[in-house]
Amino acid sequence: MSRQTGPRLKRMRSLGMDLPGLSRKSIADRPYPPGQHGNSRRRRKDSEYKKQLQEKQKLRFNYGVHERHLRKLMTEARRFGDTGTKLLELLESRLDSVVFRAGFASTIPAARQLVNHGHVMVDGRKMDIASYRVKVGEKITVAPKARSFKPVEESWKHPAHERPNWLVCDAQEMSAQLTSVPSKDTLLFPLDVNLVLEFYAKRM
Repeated sequence: MSRQTGPRLKRMRSLGMDLPGLSRKSIADRPYPPGQHGNSRRRRKDSEYKKQLQEKQKLRFNYGVHERHLRKLMTEARRFGDTGTKLLELLESRLDSVVFRAGFASTIPAARQLVNHGHVMVDGRKMDIASYRVKVGEKITVAPKARSFKPVEESWKHPAHERPNWLVCDAQEMSAQLTSVPSKDTLLFPLDVNLVLEFYAKRM
């Protein structure tokens, strides 16, 4: 688990894009890097290393994972044919990510807080491990007490983003069930996963 302690908007501006899992705010008003010369018209051409690093950082910041954990997921993903697809599947199937995508929380940090405080259940059992990997067929619900929390109520009724097709949500029961493995086509932000693979190819 990686706790985001710095200014989230600043992180997104440094990457030049919104990261829905990190914050509901947008960089639209200041779509340039932070700092004294961020809005300067003179820009150096990005190196290949910088492009690879930025794509990798998108994953780190959006999903809120430590570098060590991301490397561990890369190692696991390499055992499969399509490494990039598997890596994204592993990140999207984390419990905090599924709670966010289902609409129980407005961001992944908010979803992680719900999980860590014991307000999330998987198939009726309390699960307080944010990195728990949700399996196909498992049903996610929030504890009865947490359903009345205003942030949870608001997020469930008015989710920040469209729910993905690999989740089936029951509005009355206030539950979400994983019906298939998460698809890279449903990512909420643009990503060149091949650049992420290139970044780690030289460092692992």
